[in-house]
Amino acid sequence: MREGSLEAPTRHPIDWKSGDFWSKESLNAELERVYDICHGCRRCVSLCDAFPTLFDLIDESETFEVDGVAKEDYTKVVDQCYLCDLCFLTKCPYVPPHDFNVDFPHLMLRAKAIKFKEQGANFRDKTLTSTDTMLGVMSIPLVDITVNALNNSAGFRKIVEKTLDIHHQAPLPKMHANNLRKRVKNLLQPMEAEAVGETSGKVALYATCYGNYNSPEVGEDFVKVFQHNGIQIDVVPREKCCGMPKLELGDLDAVDALKQANIPVLADLVDRGYDLVAPIPSCVLMYKQELPLMYPDDADVQKVKNAFYDPFEYLWLRHKGGRLNTEFPHAIGNVAYQVACHQRVQNIGLKTRDVLALVQDSEVIAHERCSGHDGTYAVKKETHEKSVKIARPTVKKVDAQNPDHFISDCPMAGNQIASLAENVDAALHPMTLLRMAYDL
Repeated sequence: MREGSLEAPTRHPIDWKSGDFWSKESLNAELERVYDICHGCRRCVSLCDAFPTLFDLIDESETFEVDGVAKEDYTKVVDQCYLCDLCFLTKCPYVPPHDFNVDFPHLMLRAKAIKFKEQGANFRDKTLTSTDTMLGVMSIPLVDITVNALNNSAGFRKIVEKTLDIHHQAPLPKMHANNLRKRVKNLLQPMEAEAVGETSGKVALYATCYGNYNSPEVGEDFVKVFQHNGIQIDVVPREKCCGMPKLELGDLDAVDALKQANIPVLADLVDRGYDLVAPIPSCVLMYKQELPLMYPDDADVQKVKNAFYDPFEYLWLRHKGGRLNTEFPHAIGNVAYQVACHQRVQNIGLKTRDVLALVQDSEVIAHERCSGHDGTYAVKKETHEKSVKIARPTVKKVDAQNPDHFISDCPMAGNQIASLAENVDAALHPMTLLRMAYDL
């Protein structure tokens, strides 16, 4: 048997509808097998706190091996995994097609799903992952102003920490009653779509719950930039959360319900000639990887997968076909770029950097390290400090660079880094910076 594999990793479908998937005995056997392989390797120790937690359990056991770790402690490792996928895509030498067949993130997903089925989740976790409801209520006119004011109150934040276990120092997103759909309504205009390569030149923007309520201005940037490049852009007519927060919680029934609501709408758009993009990498990954692996035999899911693009991946494909406007009135200078984990694992390369590097007199330096945010991990009282520790290497690199601009494709990751860095005032979405370069 080979020590490791040099072949491209492959992903098996998530067999979540089988009886064995939900067997606690079968799960523990697989956890023990994989934990033992990880114990003998330890390449992932610097990625997140799941692996240090595992190795500490082993090193502090009586046998110094996995068999010395109590089965009830296995979930301590699971609780620290936020499914960033970096161990699978960047570190592990034993992923399929290797005989060891290790898929650590999806094993953690299975464990989370069984735990959720047996124990459910507390009020905080259910609320944080119910993004459509939570953000919709908080973004009601006047309510949004109140929420934003309270979130900026140190005293109120300490009360929230004591009552809901949401850390008082965790950066929280702003709420906007003037959401993305309202802002772009009068900006959208019909254009003559021109196909270039595999792109149709006709795009539907899946706004996402975060993009709609927390960073709606980015939607305006998308519309302006895409139209400037001759791409017809519209907004998906109706949508629910992509399901990534519920996936990370292990609530697969909720993921299924969201899939049932979203896929018919998106598949219809594809049938009408639209390509699909989203401003949040996690949402793109959900449709390009997680849902297709959960529903490998669903033709509409696969159809949506094949039509979904990272926005800068899309722009780069247009550039390769000679249809990207490369006249930039404004330089963007020295740019620090934190590459979001859920974008890295899409295996598309650093397309955001490549597009922005077309701007004259610019230097875009990519920092391929996790922000530790994960959407909920950074705001929870029990894991906030761990998220800060995970983010620290990126923060140090960004501060050392002392950039003119700091960007991240993930607004949550960007805000986490910006809140910790000394030489960064705010995080920008790369599409915002590209619009600035175009002087639109």
